[in-house]
Amino acid sequence: AVGFRSGRYVGIALTPSGKGYWLATSDGNILGFGDAHFYGSTAGFSLGSDVVDIAATRTGHGYYLVTSSGGVLAFGDARYHGSAAKLSLHAPIVSVVPTQTGRGYFLLAADGGVFTYGDATFHGSAGALHLGAPLVDMATTTSGNGYTLVGADGGVFTYGDASFFGSAATLPLRAPIVSISLR
Repeated sequence: AVGFRSGRYVGIALTPSGKGYWLATSDGNILGFGDAHFYGSTAGFSLGSDVVDIAATRTGHGYYLVTSSGGVLAFGDARYHGSAAKLSLHAPIVSVVPTQTGRGYFLLAADGGVFTYGDATFHGSAGALHLGAPLVDMATTTSGNGYTLVGADGGVFTYGDASFFGSAATLPLRAPIVSISLR
């Protein structure tokens, strides 16, 4: 493990080989395990808001960090395409997801707002819906032409070519949902 100092764990990103992963902390420190190489962190920098998520590039030679205020930090071969940091957000950002091409990314806000950068295509959002719980994560479809959003209560929202197969919103959950994966 490299780069660790403090902060609570907020995200994990797998390497493309599946033989390693990075853990991110709220203060932007990165721990790399297996074949996950260290490409940098925000250790020692004042970010103004906590890091809330990490996402690997498709090559595995870099990663993105996103802060709750919408700041995007790119390390290794990750490329910066803009951020929501200067926007007047109605809710904090909770997730960053790179596009299939690696030339853009999506940001998800807890209120369902979806923000697109680079070659990311907007297919809709849950921003205007009355949600039962804050949204916590998103995942893109394998085609890259859609995405699925998930709430802490298990509510699922699909856009573009993402398919809806049901949700856990009406089930009694012992703990909140924290992540989604479509692969």
